[in-house]
Amino acid sequence: MSSWGNQVKISIFGESHGPAIGCVLEGLPAGETVDLEAVRLQMARRAPGQDRTSTPRKEADTPQVLSGLLHDTTTGAPLCAVIANTNTHSGDYQNLLAVPRPGHADYPAWVKYHGFQDVRGGGHFSGRLTAPLVFAGAVCRQILLRRGIVLGAHAAAVGAVEDLPLNPLPEVLQNLSGAYFPVLSAERKDAMIREIEAARTAQDSIGGIVECGITGVPAGLGGEGMFGGVESIFSSILFGIPACKGVAFGAGFDAAKLHGSENNDAYFYDESGAVKTRTNHAGGILGGITTGMPILFRAAFKPTPSIAKEQQSIDLAARQNTTLAVRGRHDPCIVPRAVPVVESAAALALLNLPGILNGSAEV
Repeated sequence: MSSWGNQVKISIFGESHGPAIGCVLEGLPAGETVDLEAVRLQMARRAPGQDRTSTPRKEADTPQVLSGLLHDTTTGAPLCAVIANTNTHSGDYQNLLAVPRPGHADYPAWVKYHGFQDVRGGGHFSGRLTAPLVFAGAVCRQILLRRGIVLGAHAAAVGAVEDLPLNPLPEVLQNLSGAYFPVLSAERKDAMIREIEAARTAQDSIGGIVECGITGVPAGLGGEGMFGGVESIFSSILFGIPACKGVAFGAGFDAAKLHGSENNDAYFYDESGAVKTRTNHAGGILGGITTGMPILFRAAFKPTPSIAKEQQSIDLAARQNTTLAVRGRHDPCIVPRAVPVVESAAALALLNLPGILNGSAEV
């Protein structure tokens, strides 16, 4: 299924090496101004070919809006946009019809689709499909920003190199959400780049973590029954991002090391009389419901499976063991380009929280 969402529904279509990719957004409120230049800036953050940390495949990733906008304002009709694929090297993938890449979806897709799946660039399993997701997120984040909700993310880790912890102040999040490969420490970014370059030179790849913060979300949203909590909504779209292998909110797995007295976030009234907590181990969510504190979560991304280093595999046609060295153009680390994708998924998740647009939650 390539559709997600209840209040605001996104459907993504296309393949990595097809003529185009795109999306349809249904359920957006009418009368919302969309700054298309701001959308293009978000698309550029995700676009390939920017430096040696990403694939050399170059795509303009300019979205063409087909419906749903009139005079740069939403009409209430489905918003549809397409993005042309202009720089494909489909011949690089010919051998993958018989020899699946370790770590990629090639083999299970071959079983499920009986060999008819599009292997060129990974087909509809490719990270290329995150481009329309970023388009959709770029539209949604503008709607949220008008309601005082600010989100931003950074490369929290590449391999063993970690960035500074995120302090989710609105101005910090705004700065992060406008940058390519955003980090909080320039020194640690240099170390991350060296880590990526070492993997690339060794014909290998490396994974990492994206950390995202969101401010301005009122208390009382989410918690629609046992399975309709905020974490469930966020996780279901985040795990739709190719290569995402883990999602953790607040203290996440580190909470398992704490006592209750350490993990519990103590309440207090601030100078304006608003309810706050002195810490935020919960990541802004308790019982699947927003607490009014910043939402904080991390998404872990595996190393790119397409690597030039020789690996063991199988020949499905000959039914024998073989080796494979992947050709083509691939990211040695997807983390820098995954940051705006995570932000976009978060924006869509937020617009699917009941009450987010009408202010029905308690503040």
